[in-house]
Amino acid sequence: MAEQDSDKGTFVTLAEGRPVRDPAESTVLRSKTGYQRGGGLALLEDTQLIETLAHFPRERIPERVVHAKAAGAWGEFEVTHDVTEITSAKFLSEVGKKTKVLMRLSTVGGEKGSADTLRDIRGFAVKFFTEEGNYDIVGNDLPVFFIRDPIKFPSLNRSHKKHPQTAVPDSTMFWDFHNHNEEGVHCLMHLFGDRGVPKSLRNINGYGVHTFKYGRAGEDTFKYVKIHLKPDAGVETLSEEDAVRMAGEDPDHHVRDLYNSIEKGDFPSWTMNLQVMDPKEAENYRWNIFDPTKIWSHKDYPLIPVGRITLNRNPENYFAEVEQAAFSPSNLVPGIGPSADVMLQARMFSYPDAARYRVGPNYQQLPCNKALHVYAPFQRDGPMRVDGNYGGDPNYIRSRFTKVELGPLDVKHDEWVNSKVEAYTMPVTDDDYQQAKDLWELYKEQEVEQVFINNICGQMKTALPEVQAETIKMFGKVDKDIAERMQKKLKELDCKEPQHVKAPDGPGRMGSHGHKYDIAQR
Repeated sequence: MAEQDSDKGTFVTLAEGRPVRDPAESTVLRSKTGYQRGGGLALLEDTQLIETLAHFPRERIPERVVHAKAAGAWGEFEVTHDVTEITSAKFLSEVGKKTKVLMRLSTVGGEKGSADTLRDIRGFAVKFFTEEGNYDIVGNDLPVFFIRDPIKFPSLNRSHKKHPQTAVPDSTMFWDFHNHNEEGVHCLMHLFGDRGVPKSLRNINGYGVHTFKYGRAGEDTFKYVKIHLKPDAGVETLSEEDAVRMAGEDPDHHVRDLYNSIEKGDFPSWTMNLQVMDPKEAENYRWNIFDPTKIWSHKDYPLIPVGRITLNRNPENYFAEVEQAAFSPSNLVPGIGPSADVMLQARMFSYPDAARYRVGPNYQQLPCNKALHVYAPFQRDGPMRVDGNYGGDPNYIRSRFTKVELGPLDVKHDEWVNSKVEAYTMPVTDDDYQQAKDLWELYKEQEVEQVFINNICGQMKTALPEVQAETIKMFGKVDKDIAERMQKKLKELDCKEPQHVKAPDGPGRMGSHGHKYDIAQR
């Protein structure tokens, strides 16, 4: 910051430090006539003007392709229960130990300017700044996901965004994707249930979604775990009607609510829990434990409390502390490791890769991402290197000039009977509908099944009739009652076939554009 005079305030300077006379004026060349009328010519020598104009269009970085709209805050994690038999991670080593955290809560499909209360999954990302490096939990507010093969991930998210021709959301392509990838029916049941739109970000669950390994580094054993974060304020949601109303009245409702609650001292908190499974049980469990479209029954594996996350400080600068924050499930610490979940393995590559593109190759050096203790001389140079770049330390491995100690061993690797490398093609089977069937029974017990029907039909009412039919057929595999109710509700909504332009007959006439729509109908 520029030098400040207690009587006169702060000097404003150019980027290189030179004080400027007045930050609100340009230097121009004016004739006598031009001076009187306010005209003139801007000068290339006006560095203040050039800096101001040149920096302005460069002050944004690319928004996230997914999870673009978010709220964020700082806080702390405190261990409340002894889990040292499960993991040797130091930040979990003793009851009462505290660790600084940064949390980012987001929608998934919408752009940065989209409304907070649209029906969507919420991203739930937490960065723990531990003495052994950063540990990130990067999950969602639903316990399962739509797909289990990572090669489908770009297509999934494109189908949930805007149509490439009309540039507006399109229910036809949304449901067309899911009709052909029915392993996601369980997640769809959650999304269109009564918890699809949270009342506030203080009232959402957080799930790691994937299976991880917790173990004692160097020991020949580990446990499989699922991570659950439960809001201490309880789960509260909005009805579809209230969500739509709020999207118009206050599209930033969730971001504003989280900021205001922290600002007035009403600190939101979550209890972190684990489900723990012995590897011996994993191969014979009812479900594939690496399939993120499935849950582990709480009856089989009850929640074990670990600690509490409390958010207690808002960012001083949102861009610097939240927009530039980068989270990844690859950020693990000794005592915690990845499992053989293929979706998890792919995300461990994709998230840091996205951050290198979006923020820059040295994004880990920014204060919001920087670990407490870092010595990585083999990763250096590159754009925007802001630290000392390790001085004259050798930048190659096995140097005789720098003594390097061996680090701790990691969690033991998985060993499975009859394991082999093969294409990850898991066909959709009856198993993929069973947990959705169980959830439907729960909806009926809680008398919210009609809420689900209303929510899903309200979203799909503008889809093409043939796509609607396929969607009804898919949910009929969960329960015939769902299909019958959906058909009835769609008739009540008086769904009409959307206008669309039919291509001329003949092979190849649709070209690369696919179906065309009247944009007013989408």
